[in-house]
Amino acid sequence: EVQLQASGGGLVQTGGSLRLSCAASGFSVDDDAIVWFRQAPGKEREGVSCNDGDRYYADFVKGRFTTSSDNAKNTVYLHMNNLKPEDTAVYYCATERNPLGRCSGFYPIGKFAYWGQGTLVTVSS
Repeated sequence: EVQLQASGGGLVQTGGSLRLSCAASGFSVDDDAIVWFRQAPGKEREGVSCNDGDRYYADFVKGRFTTSSDNAKNTVYLHMNNLKPEDTAVYYCATERNPLGRCSGFYPIGKFAYWGQGTLVTVSS
């Protein structure tokens, strides 16, 4: 059974850092693309990054966020630096489980069949 479990959220001050984890089971992160999304209160869910061995980022996090993976732990990370209040959101990891295992863009969101439960990041000003 394919499962994703996101963790690592919390409360941090502006300029601080957090590392989110997305632990996968039922498939290998080495063979697939893992995407991070976020959803702020009252806003639509938006793509943040994708990791398929290569890394892709939304413009609003470039230079501040990076994604990495630990294949031995079957886990993908989102390293968030220089956090801003506008980064406050619930962060989700997801995968399409597409046959190529490559990043294919963030949208449409409906193509992502598997989601972690979300982890809340709150950045105080």
